[in-house]
Amino acid sequence: MDNAEKKRLYYTLFFPILFCLFIILVYLFEQAMGWDFHKAGIFPHELKTLPNVFTMPFIHSDLSHLLNNIISFFVLSSCLYYFYSQIANKILLLSVVFSGLILWVIGRESWHIGASGVIFAISFFLFFSGLLRKHIPLIAISFVVVFLYGNNVWHLFPWSKIDPVSWEGHLAGGITGVLLAVIYRRQGPQKPVKEWEDDDENEEDEAEYQDNDPELNEENLSEN
Repeated sequence: MDNAEKKRLYYTLFFPILFCLFIILVYLFEQAMGWDFHKAGIFPHELKTLPNVFTMPFIHSDLSHLLNNIISFFVLSSCLYYFYSQIANKILLLSVVFSGLILWVIGRESWHIGASGVIFAISFFLFFSGLLRKHIPLIAISFVVVFLYGNNVWHLFPWSKIDPVSWEGHLAGGITGVLLAVIYRRQGPQKPVKEWEDDDENEEDEAEYQDNDPELNEENLSEN
């Protein structure tokens, strides 16, 4: 592995690991102190909880909730930082902000906590972004995401009248991911342009230029 690839790998892992470590530290601190951080989550339609879009992803109800989210987040965010390194920071930040804001608008009146919204945003971004860019490696990542997390689509909607899972957070994340994939489709990695296509375009442009240039046309006629 050369130095460039090592740097890329370090960059790929740095922010996902940092994010996951902070989530774990917050949970351990909450448990050690015997505190309850659920009010750092979002309560839809209450203006005072709107800034909590930045704290909600770090709050989890129990160990199972924590482990499920940090594993999913690490896998998906690592893919994001590896394949979309140029725009990964923006996508992550906007995933946090927009998924939280949409949840604040559409959510039921209950406390919503956890990183699920961000996870759904990243997974939907990876899937739709690969399809929109029509680039084989990115499309492959889209199908890997479907294979690993395709069943997540069933968590976008409520399955009972009193659903303890924040399906609204999942839906908000899914909407965010699709929007970001569309908005940033022209930024980051793109499908390579084949050289023969460029050559053909250049030849067509040159031929058109010659046809439109009377001096060149006269020279061609006199030579013939």
